Amino acid sequence: MTTRISRSELAAHIAAAIGEGEIVNLGIGAPTLVADHLPADREIILHTENGMLGMGGRPPAGQEDPDLINAGKEPVTAKPGAAYFHHADSFAMMRGGHLDVCVLGAFQVSEHGDLANWSTGEPDAIPAVGGAMDLALGAKRVFVMTDLLARDGSSKLVSQCTYPVTALNCVSRVYTDRAVFDVTGDGLAVITLFGDNTVAELSDLTGLTLIDATESGA
Repeated sequence: MTTRISRSELAAHIAAAIGEGEIVNLGIGAPTLVADHLPADREIILHTENGMLGMGGRPPAGQEDPDLINAGKEPVTAKPGAAYFHHADSFAMMRGGHLDVCVLGAFQVSEHGDLANWSTGEPDAIPAVGGAMDLALGAKRVFVMTDLLARDGSSKLVSQCTYPVTALNCVSRVYTDRAVFDVTGDGLAVITLFGDNTVAELSDLTGLTLIDATESGA
């Protein structure tokens, strides 16, 4: 049996958790895939920090508009009624608590919901945190989208972050390729398992004491 799901499948799980009328920011990288899976029967408004509200998905090949890009400089579309504004106004929206959900990638997430997602601390790493800090602190809910394990096999879910921290106690939920975790006052709770993964196996992989909050274990 499979033990992991694809990033596209994971993006669909995240999209399904976003509610009607919510304003959402999708971080650079894998989180942008969520835009392609948003339910057609819900009005969900996408925000991009470089200055657009009402962002759509990727344009068809050959129909890219160089003036319509997301924060990762990828081509996007604009939905009817979309608005464009200054970069400073966009950050005011982020810092003012006007985003309902933000989906971010991560290098590490602690069992307390601390987020490290901007630098590994290596000499050639990105020199500044950029907008990640504003998004992590300003959004009402922060969803992290990431693989459970790093390339070297280490867990991205940790007891305490060892990489430079983006924000403390900010993560609401972690979506990984093996399971979905909620951040609670008592630690990380497994709410959904993918494939043949078990809570016990995930505890071994992460080295953490996990709460079984799956439907059968709740």
